[in-house]
Amino acid sequence: MNSHPSQPLSEDRDVRRKMLAILRILSGSEEPLGARAIGRELKSLGIELSERQVRYHLQFMDERGLTRAIGNAGRVLTQLGRTELESAQVTDKVGFVAARIDRLAYSTTFDPETGEGEVILNVSLLDADDLPEALEVARTATEAGLCMSDLAIVAHEGETLGEEVPDGRVAVGTVCSVTLNGVLLHHYIPVSSVYGGLVQMREGRPLRFVELVSYAGSSIDPLHIFVASGLTSCWEAATTGSGMVGAGFREIPAAAIDEALEIVERLKDRRLNGVMAIGAPGQPLLDLPVGMDRVGLVVVGGLTPMAAASERGIAIDQHAMSTTCDYSRLKSIDELI
Repeated sequence: MNSHPSQPLSEDRDVRRKMLAILRILSGSEEPLGARAIGRELKSLGIELSERQVRYHLQFMDERGLTRAIGNAGRVLTQLGRTELESAQVTDKVGFVAARIDRLAYSTTFDPETGEGEVILNVSLLDADDLPEALEVARTATEAGLCMSDLAIVAHEGETLGEEVPDGRVAVGTVCSVTLNGVLLHHYIPVSSVYGGLVQMREGRPLRFVELVSYAGSSIDPLHIFVASGLTSCWEAATTGSGMVGAGFREIPAAAIDEALEIVERLKDRRLNGVMAIGAPGQPLLDLPVGMDRVGLVVVGGLTPMAAASERGIAIDQHAMSTTCDYSRLKSIDELI
């Protein structure tokens, strides 16, 4: 097998970026991944590749010794692949998530005045038999206010929610917090998504951030990292008032604070209520500083309800910022149970 780790993956910057993204996805999985699963993860990063194109890149990386096929289960990353990933240019490693947030925010069309338009969904895949228990746990989390919304959508095998649901599985779509970015943007209020982090809850209220990852410096959604790593305790927070939940830290211009507050209230009327805390102009929020003439907002992660279900032992494959959905298709979790 020929391998040349000192040579670049490709002289073409765009091709190299896609291959590095594939290596990154494999590095974050404990199990082999097939072309379909990799393609789905690439899509969540804003990279559109067909299964055939993914297979082509994988074959190329197999030949270089960066990846290895494990029967029909998929590919895993080799040590050489990890070395290649670690030595990749910094500019190829960062910015995926920040760019995707901006793109999805722009594509959001939901209008809180009319209650019409598209919202952004996180999509969780799980075994069909686990759906009733998962929804019960998610309902507990939403009743505790640890959600962007208590509205959701369920798609069964063969149906489409972003992409077709595999046999024996169901997909649960919950409202993503980036929907707030989109609504504010369409009211001419620019939003900067600064950090994704873990917020310590005490007596049902956010106390402080204990972990932070910059959106601009990450290739994977930070909240997905915290959930997948088992660092959250959303179920405990929902049932006792104390625990660790994923949340995003945003900034908006101080001049827009009054209008932003009005929009947040209108969103509550539409059962979109993910804002945990709003700061004062130029003042720190949950111990985090904000820029001059800026206001901080803390928004609960849209993955939280299904993260609570995952903590209860239900195997869930979560995909942040996965797709858009017409608001009219959403139902309360109570109706879905």
